[in-house]
Amino acid sequence: MDAFLHWSCQDVAKWIDSLGYPQYTACFTGNFISGKKLIYINCCYLPRIGITDFEDMKAISHHVRELLGIEDPLWSRSIALPPRDKRGLYLEQKSQTGQRADSLTYAQFLRDGNN
Repeated sequence: MDAFLHWSCQDVAKWIDSLGYPQYTACFTGNFISGKKLIYINCCYLPRIGITDFEDMKAISHHVRELLGIEDPLWSRSIALPPRDKRGLYLEQKSQTGQRADSLTYAQFLRDGNN
């Protein structure tokens, strides 16, 4: 289910290449984007790592959200609404380093009420 969380920077680069974007593999490896860090990849972050073509940014961001199984954020969303989907919040915790993040499961996340 969450095999991508164990991907190295090179694994992420191979995945980006398999999507048809070999020109961006160095952007991911050079910025140490591992599977755990994919939760942060969106159209706002991609220019910071060297990806500036708008159509490519939209496509890569979509593929990342699809891989992670989370919804695209709603930009017109009111701040009064509840937080994003639970899976996205779980993946943000998994993106951290350390024993707690490494051992956290989705079932445990839901049970402990971290959402």
